[in-house]
Amino acid sequence: MLNLFAVTNYFSMQLDVTRLILTMAVAFVIGLFIFFIYRVTFNGVMYSRSMNISYIMLTLVTSLMLMLISNNLTLSLGMVGALSIIRFRTAVKDPIDTVFMFWAVGEGIAIGVAFFLEAAIAAILIGLALVVMNIVRVKDSSNYLLIIHYTDDAANAVKALMKQLPKCTIKSKTVNKDAIELTLEVRLRQNELNFTEKLIKIDGILDAMLVSHKGDIVA
Repeated sequence: MLNLFAVTNYFSMQLDVTRLILTMAVAFVIGLFIFFIYRVTFNGVMYSRSMNISYIMLTLVTSLMLMLISNNLTLSLGMVGALSIIRFRTAVKDPIDTVFMFWAVGEGIAIGVAFFLEAAIAAILIGLALVVMNIVRVKDSSNYLLIIHYTDDAANAVKALMKQLPKCTIKSKTVNKDAIELTLEVRLRQNELNFTEKLIKIDGILDAMLVSHKGDIVA
């Protein structure tokens, strides 16, 4: 009887290891897909590879946790209690990063409870939706910060420029003895970004810089 019990435990352990490997493999593939979609659709100011890799790890860890607690009520209650004391203090500046976090967690939950096909279909549909919305967004106008340094000789030219730019708003203005720094919020399309080269040809304009703006700067 003891030997039979040991053999049963052995095969049970082997099946658990097989399930673990399969679950981690599927979670890794889905996480790589999320990684690729984030990289392709990223439109922020500075791409963070570590942030993108965290989505892969988030998918893996979530699937592992769900696999462990799916058949153990005691462990699931203990896991909920342990997670309730965790505090995440990393600031997420772009709302789309939060979307990818929830996507990775959702895929990890589906994979952890062995809904492999559902997780794959959902990943493909969500990925396609993000790609389509990104294509539409590229064709649409976006917010930018236009920073201009100029002297008093170019004051009239800058005022005329502000009237020509669509939805132009003054965010800040700094006056020095030698030059004036003016920060404007404008909405431009991708094919309209080359006008900064024309600005520096105007007498009195020292330099012009265009920065992608996500709305986190308050005047």
